[in-house]
Amino acid sequence: MKILITGGAGFIGSHLAERLLGDGHEVFAIDNLSTGSLANIDSFKDNHKFHFSIGSILNRELMDKLISQCDQVYHLAAAVGVKYIIENPLLSLKTNIVGTDNVLELCNKYKAKALITSTSEIYGKSEKVPFSEQDNRLLGSTHISRWGYSCSKAIDEFLALAFYREKKLPVVIVRCFNTVGPRQTGQYGMVLPKFVKAALLDQPIVVYGSGKQTRCFADVSDVVGAFVKLMNTAECEGEVFNVGTTESISIEDLAQKVKEMCSSKSRIEYMSYEAAFEEGFEDMMNRMPDLNKIKEYIGYEPKYKLDDIITRMIKYYEN
Repeated sequence: MKILITGGAGFIGSHLAERLLGDGHEVFAIDNLSTGSLANIDSFKDNHKFHFSIGSILNRELMDKLISQCDQVYHLAAAVGVKYIIENPLLSLKTNIVGTDNVLELCNKYKAKALITSTSEIYGKSEKVPFSEQDNRLLGSTHISRWGYSCSKAIDEFLALAFYREKKLPVVIVRCFNTVGPRQTGQYGMVLPKFVKAALLDQPIVVYGSGKQTRCFADVSDVVGAFVKLMNTAECEGEVFNVGTTESISIEDLAQKVKEMCSSKSRIEYMSYEAAFEEGFEDMMNRMPDLNKIKEYIGYEPKYKLDDIITRMIKYYEN
């Protein structure tokens, strides 16, 4: 098939492009390089079946040209990373909402199947763990930037489901939970690459808040494999799926684990959310996906354990 990936030079997008090329497809990718990098696609950029455009999903003319050629669209392009979203609130909202509307309108125009990536941020600060796809959402004040991101991704989901119900557009929605792996950068607030880089350099490993908050980290290879299977399973159309793992760890325990696995001399330091981000910043204490639905539909089982993931990232950053 001919397949478009928006955000194709990003962390997840580049791994997805590599997977689809390996499966024999012709891959088109677009990225504005705001958080993506040409280095991410370096190993396959010369593949004759790979076509890359530097540009924005807000560019309707360019998006029309790309989607008109494709059978499927994996829509990954979005504002990502807590730090980036707080520093660029207006662009983040426009990219997430207007960009997704462009993608869905043009997929409908050319009858291309779409996969829309969403986020565990959708659930907000709900304390019901694990989060299942039908759960209610609990959000904070509109004065706090991160809830704008959560709302923008919720609008993306509403748009996708509306196109499915009203226009019969085949679309799948995927909520990612802390996807990690090689090529991920800590520049925009991603915790695991920040910890690994600091530990390898014997620099302080900085934990935000109390460190008691828990997360579940899924390897990008598992996540990309789920994307492909969800996209190519007809029963998944018009549905929302959590993708991730249920192996949970507190952030302070993660810092200690990374320090030990790197044989690092780093100190573990603590910093308040206000000092790290913005006044009034709110975080979720626990975040874990309910994976029963995705297991039922496609038999999803993550292969990588956290120690495997950290080992892979250490090797990547050492190189």
